Amino acid sequence: MTWDQQNPYQHGYGYDQNPYGGQQQYTQHPYPQQQQYPQPQQYVDYGYTPAPEQTAPLPPVEPEPEPVREPVAVVEEPRPAPDPRSESEPPSEPKSKPRSAGRDRYFDTLRAVALIRVVTYHTFGWAWCGMVFPSMGIMFGLAGTLMAKSLERPALKVVKSRLRRLLPPFWFWGFFVVMAMLIHDWLPGWQIVYWVVPLGDPPGNAWGEQAWEILWYLRTYLWFVLLSPALLWVFRKAPVPVLLASLAPILVLNFVWSGPDNRFGSALWDLSTYLFCWILGFAHRDGVLQRMKPALVVVGSLAALGYGGWYAFSHQADFGTYDLDENPLAQAFWSAGFVMLLMWAKAYFKIDFAWLARFEKLDRTVTIFNARAVTIYLWHEIALILAVPLIDQMWNVPAFEKWLPLDSQWFMFGVGWILIAVFVVLCGWVEDVAAKKKPELLP
Repeated sequence: MTWDQQNPYQHGYGYDQNPYGGQQQYTQHPYPQQQQYPQPQQYVDYGYTPAPEQTAPLPPVEPEPEPVREPVAVVEEPRPAPDPRSESEPPSEPKSKPRSAGRDRYFDTLRAVALIRVVTYHTFGWAWCGMVFPSMGIMFGLAGTLMAKSLERPALKVVKSRLRRLLPPFWFWGFFVVMAMLIHDWLPGWQIVYWVVPLGDPPGNAWGEQAWEILWYLRTYLWFVLLSPALLWVFRKAPVPVLLASLAPILVLNFVWSGPDNRFGSALWDLSTYLFCWILGFAHRDGVLQRMKPALVVVGSLAALGYGGWYAFSHQADFGTYDLDENPLAQAFWSAGFVMLLMWAKAYFKIDFAWLARFEKLDRTVTIFNARAVTIYLWHEIALILAVPLIDQMWNVPAFEKWLPLDSQWFMFGVGWILIAVFVVLCGWVEDVAAKKKPELLP
């Protein structure tokens, strides 16, 4: 199936990246250098040299006692004035390893759960998954928050950093997908340039469609990154009106003009679907949600959820399902209400999930999911594809056939996660290289 044969509504495969933004670390301020005090002067005892014999006798002289050296007084130089903060804050001991900073475990946990939900949906195809946890809306909301935080630095530098973190893992993954499709009789045209910079849907053949169809998310994320400096500038001129107006494009596309039937049209639909969630990330970062009245936020969120749910169930005949991933308007409003509640609750109740550190293995898992978000997202479909022939081979082993539930989707789900873990170990280092960090098997 080619891109122009695809329904512009079918863009629900996948999750976000995360990519969502790079980690910042606090820089440990060096302690003030101790001043070097003068060392006590070293004296050398040269002793006495006997005088030459006299021709005339001298009167007897009492032997003089051995001279006693007086201690040399060392004058201390004035020490640097103490830091005034030390009067109220206890001095901190130097740590052997600086603690990573800037990570919000509440957002990290949401991102990890979103990735798990994406893999679950692509394994079982449950239509209700999007309503229980709209992963894509949440991922775009988190990415918008991180982007607003990053744009406190020069915009050009931030955009270049985001591209550097996103494109190398995409190129590495795309090399294997493109080579596999070429082996299976794919003849690309000039559109292959979208495999270099995915500003439009990269082309491919039907053989590799399950692998490359998830790239709509990377394309949408890339456009949001490029547009964010302008979007953030406009948002800060009138935060609440701009936030509400961000739902207008999806209403126009759904009821007035459906857009062109090409790559640009597909990108326009996805940008309009998740624009509110991205702007909502700006609102959270700038404290707009926290300053809003709780009743207004709750009522607005429930209204958006109600409209999105009603539209999904009342238009099942048009889309063949109530699955939000097939219905852009329902997805936009349901995600808007859901993500607004999550982000408002985080700001209003100051939720940080600091308790997660008490559970070492769980905390470690969340860390790995966030550090390898792009790898998990890109390779999870290939892992699920490979799980099928791998399970087929297990039927040839009598013990496996007898004791393992080879015909269960849950078993395929487990095998898929094992293969995802393999890809994280084998391919995750590319994310470290893209972030200019030392490559690691597991972060």
